Amino acid sequence: MLPGMPSIRGLLRSVQVPEFPGLTFHEVRAKSALNHVPGESAMPFPWTINPYRGCSHSCVYCLSGDTQVLMADGRQRAIADLRVGDRIIGTEKRETYRHYVTTEVLAHWSTTKPAHRVELADGTEIVASGDHRFLTGRGWKHVTGAMSGPDQRPYLTANDKLLGFGRTVNSLGACADYRRGYLTGMVRGDANLKVYRYERADRANGDVHRFRLALADVESLHRTHAYLAMEGIPTTWFDFTPATEVRRAMTAIRTSKAASVARIMELVSWPSEPTTAWHRGYLAGILDAEGSRSRGILRIVNTDEAILARTHEALTEFGFDVAREDRGLANGLIAFRVRGGLREHMRFVHLVDPAIRRKCSVDGTAVKSDADLRVIRIQPLGLEMPMYDITTGTGDFIANGVISHNCFARRTHEWLELDSGHDFDSQIVVKTNLVDVLRKELARPSWPREHVALGTNTDPYQRAEGRYRLMPGVIRALTESGTPFSILTKGTLLRRDIPLLAESAQRVPVGLGVSMAIWDDELHDALEPGVPTPRARLDLVRALTDAGLPCGVFLAPVLPGLTDGKEHLDAALGAIAAAGATGVTVIPLHLRPGAREWFMAWLSTAHPELTPRYEQLYARRAYVPADYRTWLGQRVAPLLAAHGLDGQKGGAARKVDDRIATGVPGDEEVGFPAGSLPSGGLTGAALAAGPTGGPAESAAGEQLALL
Repeated sequence: MLPGMPSIRGLLRSVQVPEFPGLTFHEVRAKSALNHVPGESAMPFPWTINPYRGCSHSCVYCLSGDTQVLMADGRQRAIADLRVGDRIIGTEKRETYRHYVTTEVLAHWSTTKPAHRVELADGTEIVASGDHRFLTGRGWKHVTGAMSGPDQRPYLTANDKLLGFGRTVNSLGACADYRRGYLTGMVRGDANLKVYRYERADRANGDVHRFRLALADVESLHRTHAYLAMEGIPTTWFDFTPATEVRRAMTAIRTSKAASVARIMELVSWPSEPTTAWHRGYLAGILDAEGSRSRGILRIVNTDEAILARTHEALTEFGFDVAREDRGLANGLIAFRVRGGLREHMRFVHLVDPAIRRKCSVDGTAVKSDADLRVIRIQPLGLEMPMYDITTGTGDFIANGVISHNCFARRTHEWLELDSGHDFDSQIVVKTNLVDVLRKELARPSWPREHVALGTNTDPYQRAEGRYRLMPGVIRALTESGTPFSILTKGTLLRRDIPLLAESAQRVPVGLGVSMAIWDDELHDALEPGVPTPRARLDLVRALTDAGLPCGVFLAPVLPGLTDGKEHLDAALGAIAAAGATGVTVIPLHLRPGAREWFMAWLSTAHPELTPRYEQLYARRAYVPADYRTWLGQRVAPLLAAHGLDGQKGGAARKVDDRIATGVPGDEEVGFPAGSLPSGGLTGAALAAGPTGGPAESAAGEQLALL
């Protein structure tokens, strides 16, 4: 076991070997080998096998652990303390403006990277890696970069201004003075606190002591109830008024004990020298009781001059710019409005911490601010430190008050025992006993000998296979049990097993597919670094067909504006035909959350002129619109025919569900087993439709999305 390695269920040992620099292999004992695809899935195979977990290709952008992330309820939490499932604030573009919206943390991890401090004109400071990106008025930019050379990329300079609401404050705990201030604001603002005196014959007195607080927002009731309990004052709950068509139900707390009422009166008396903590608590209480925040306006209203005076005093104590609004109403209602827009509203919220969180949310608010978010300094700190990042549903989040890009991470991290940051990049889980477990499962009388697909989650011929050689045992086990199977890969290591596959094909239906996304070398280097070149993969196709094994090619994904040109498609299909491929599946790019953010960030840097088109194509979903699929089908069909890849000239091509004209490496003639797949085989349409179920199918869609 290597020191510092994480605890993984079934772990035998963790090893690093010279022939695989930068990778750590975690050898585990698997409990199962066959993964069943849910019955409702759109995937055209019922079973999968995945010998490995993890991938050495991923990008990581990071922030220091104390970076404050804006939560959906308006609070802030250190990024190190976030967890998957937390609801936070991201942004999305709506017509001409970007808006704050609620999103969810989909992944969370840490790594260690060199640190840089970014300083803004309003005093905001953020410690981040040089790879991290922030949203500026000129688009997404990395913390560091270069104008040319290998590090060329958009990067922050003193001419940039970040987007967000900027510097705020960290919320503090609720001390005794804060609690007393909160009770003062709440009780004086909205409670019934009185002693009614009656003269009664033959009795000392008939005094009635009453405290009652009735509210529609139970958050502030819970806080008041708790704060009173901490002072030794119990209160009881009751339903005050039921809900109507125009009003929410109201709940209340009360007490009629003389000692309790007297103690409450003492607690909410005006202090002669209020502390800073008391002022914070008072503002929280009076906002919950008599304040509102909607349509970009934060107001606190009252008619009592003492309450108004204390409110103004507390607001000016913290430097808020306050406007007094007197509309000349008969009841003397006065309002104090906090100026400064979202910048000051968020400072108010984080400073005083109200209980009613609907008054603190920014969901739906346009990203506008007068905060001075000019970059004034980027300083390398000269040290490596633990850093954290997340994946969100919107592809971004709010870090220390500015819009921050989230990291792309494949969705398969959700089924890894390791985190999705540095571990996902460099550590591979190896199921060392996979073949033995598989043989036992295949030997069960109940095994239906249904089609098994390999390569739907992680590539079975990734670099680790060169060391562990699990695939020969898997192929033999499937063959000896009479189970049909197929393999999809972009790893040229498959060439090693061609003789074994040829033997298997004499006994069971065997399907082989090689994925190739890009024919252009420069584009391949940008999008698929470290992956075998398209030419190397077509050499594999030739080797397979020369051995008498039918092999289909996935030309996927086709990138609008980049690889969908007639010349590009013609060159790629010509090369595929020359390699002897027995069919082609053409799949346009689809961008799910995670993949979308990564790809769009790359696009904005490498081909910014295409960004508007992609934003339009993928505005509402992960898949291109039907009219683009139709257009692509019409473009591909004659090219398939010209290169002998259509049904009329011996290859396999057809139109599937009016989506795209495609060869079908799922039909018997292409090499995928007939009768082992649902009607239509492993078609481009089936895969382009995307997965709907569990890990196996989500991973299948993710792989094809970026092949």
